[in-house]
Amino acid sequence: MLLLPSLTLSQSSSQNEVESVYPDARALYLELHEHPELSLHEVRTAAALAEHLRAAGYEVTEHVGGNGVVAILKNGAGPTIMLRTELDALPVEERTGLAYASKVKVKDDAGHEVSVMHACGHDVHMAALLGTAEIMARSRGNWHGTLMLIGQPAEEMIRGAQAMIQDGLFTRFPKPDVAVALHVDNENPAGVVAITPGVYNTNSDSVRIVIHGKGGHGASPQTTVDPIVIAARTILALQTIVSREVMPGEMAVITVGYIQAGTKNNIIPDDAEMGLTVRTRNAEVRKHILAAIARITKAEAAAAGAPQEPLVERYEGTDMVYNDPALAEHLRGPLETALGKRNVITIGPISPSEDFSYFVEQGVPGLYFSLGGANPEKFAEAKASGKHLPSNHSPLFAPDAEPAVRTGIAAEVAVLRNLLNMSAEQIRKITADQSAH
Repeated sequence: MLLLPSLTLSQSSSQNEVESVYPDARALYLELHEHPELSLHEVRTAAALAEHLRAAGYEVTEHVGGNGVVAILKNGAGPTIMLRTELDALPVEERTGLAYASKVKVKDDAGHEVSVMHACGHDVHMAALLGTAEIMARSRGNWHGTLMLIGQPAEEMIRGAQAMIQDGLFTRFPKPDVAVALHVDNENPAGVVAITPGVYNTNSDSVRIVIHGKGGHGASPQTTVDPIVIAARTILALQTIVSREVMPGEMAVITVGYIQAGTKNNIIPDDAEMGLTVRTRNAEVRKHILAAIARITKAEAAAAGAPQEPLVERYEGTDMVYNDPALAEHLRGPLETALGKRNVITIGPISPSEDFSYFVEQGVPGLYFSLGGANPEKFAEAKASGKHLPSNHSPLFAPDAEPAVRTGIAAEVAVLRNLLNMSAEQIRKITADQSAH
């Protein structure tokens, strides 16, 4: 078990505070892990979080931007600080072997039966937020201002943040002076948090490609235009964009995450569909790659004599998250006080993406930091052997929940108490360079 040092209440929670709320946080974690819900379908999840926050004394509004939850706790004059968690899970079949592993199967929006798993750790985030919410509600004498907690739907589809904003998140409710969030991963051991001043991650674009061929009998390919063969050539050709069209050293990823075609081994189908994710940091590189994907896809189809130009559709996307550098450095202090200096590290930008950027783009300075989730012993063994532990989105992803949730609570409380012992004007002075970004 991770032991946290005793701390002054003005800076962070003591070990006893964390222990006092941990049973509730763990119970919620287990409930959510066993009953995950896909993006846009987080009905039970949102209701559970809302119920707990209402019981803790927050003024709760549900169904903001879909299944979004907004919980407000006003505590006198002062700044408004937002802490955000995600609600949704992924279409992944869990293979962790945990006693509380998800066995949920549902129909997705396309009508396919899929397994569902909290393979990205959002259950850890919600559990930590609940523990933090309870501590903050019980210790109002140690901070002042307005605490705004949000449960955001559809992060995995990078839709939820924008939907909540469009539904009046910053007009129906107080606009925050700072937005904070964290994300668990296996890149560091539980007990550690990592700060990334400036650019935190990447731009993300999702692209759907439908190649139109001419179906027929598998034994008579000469009478067809095989979309599967075109798709195979296209997949290989797309990989040359990064290796031959992007300057070496520039961050760029093109991954084909799925290909769907056909119903039977001896039938050549009419169509083949592919789903891509594209990650970049440079705006010009992003623009070039998206144009190159369309150019290559159309050229491959034309070269094969396809009867119709393929569909190339960018259907969702988000910009990279930017952490206000001055804010990040300011909050390093309370985090180090809460967790110990050696447990607060600095890391470079990561490649996964996040729609937390939508909040920042509304003129809200943000800090998005990483929460270590790996079992410390397994992390050390993997590092010594040169292996990687299962990453987020893996069916084997299983954070060491007990120390990770405890650390998440301690870190969030430390950050919130620090900010909520300042004035809005003091915060604006710290984040003055945000507008120059």
